[in-house]
Amino acid sequence: MATTDAAEIIARRRQRRPFAVRLITGLPGFCKRKPLGAFGLGIILFMIFIAIAEPLVTFHDPMKWNMRAMTAAPSTTYWLGTDDYGRDLWSRIVVGARISLFVGFGSVALGSVSGAFIGILSAYYGGKVDNVVQRIMDALMAIPTLILALAIMASLGQSVFNVILAVAFPQIPRANRVVRSQALAVRNSEYAMAAESIGATDLRIMAQHIMPQCVAPWLIIASASLGVAIISESSLSFLGLGVPPPHPSWGGMLSGRAREFYAIAPWLAIWPGLAISLAVYGFNLFGDAIRDVLDPRLRGS
Repeated sequence: MATTDAAEIIARRRQRRPFAVRLITGLPGFCKRKPLGAFGLGIILFMIFIAIAEPLVTFHDPMKWNMRAMTAAPSTTYWLGTDDYGRDLWSRIVVGARISLFVGFGSVALGSVSGAFIGILSAYYGGKVDNVVQRIMDALMAIPTLILALAIMASLGQSVFNVILAVAFPQIPRANRVVRSQALAVRNSEYAMAAESIGATDLRIMAQHIMPQCVAPWLIIASASLGVAIISESSLSFLGLGVPPPHPSWGGMLSGRAREFYAIAPWLAIWPGLAISLAVYGFNLFGDAIRDVLDPRLRGS
């Protein structure tokens, strides 16, 4: 009996610690339980590192043309070779990682947070409000993600901020659906109804009783959306509606005049394509591990 009480006290103390502390202390256990998820996290952290430390890991100006080194093969001077304008591919991929990660994290944060907020409001008030909001979400989900992003970019024009908006907007209904389903269950719980009966405001009930219970499904959908966001940004750049030149982007490096040189310089397609695939692979592995850890039905798998 005493052992059970001690375990409960320890569990409560752990819950009281700040989220960041619990996250750091739980990282070794996560890596041991989910090695593939840890591998995906390692890929993500490596890309974040090279994006931040770009001046330290690159030795050539990614914007500078060198017509004497056009489509040069990988060498000690140019690690991954050069493109059709003689620009260093390694430097451009590193700078492209900064843009892709910025667009990916920014769009997921904007889209998933907005969708979660709308889902909680819709579930809490219910009735006509819920009916109207969900019909709007259904209409948005009926439009293919890339088509909706293309329409937004065609209307707003090319810029990094507009790319974030275009990639974030299609994520709103998906985050809304996931969080709303959890918020509906919490809205009818005894503690939420008890808080309402003693006169707690709607904002307090949503912030203290409903929102904390929706964090786990929100993290799952947000982590799963990061890979989709990078694919969407690369697709927009490939079609010429993404990040405007001269800023390097992985999708933009695969389009334009470079396609004419793939036969004689295959590294023009290999390295940007590998960077996109590796980033999406890392986010998918990490997202699957987060889902397994946070979903009670999969926690033992």
